[in-house]
Amino acid sequence: MIKNLMLAVAALVASAGFAFAQVDVNKADAAALDGVKGVGPSMSKAILDERAKGEFKDWADLQGRIKGLGDKKAAKLSEAGLVVNGKGKEGAVAKPAAKDAKPSQTADAKAAM
Repeated sequence: MIKNLMLAVAALVASAGFAFAQVDVNKADAAALDGVKGVGPSMSKAILDERAKGEFKDWADLQGRIKGLGDKKAAKLSEAGLVVNGKGKEGAVAKPAAKDAKPSQTADAKAAM
């Protein structure tokens, strides 16, 4: 019974159209970091190696300690769900959820009838 309820909740959440989950660089493991679009195995290793020396204070600290992570790349990673201490990169815009997209042509055709 509980398994069925959990499966139903998981299916509901999956079908709700969530754009992405936030991944905090100070808490995530390599698999979670690799799941962020734009973060590959080499960057996640660099993040984990630097985090072992101490947590990242903010985006500036992350960018200063990770080679090749400039403002443009950091903004893209933030838009993809990467956060530092629960905060996205200032100036980055989160992508809208799928339900905010334009209505389909089928819906337009039905409305015209």
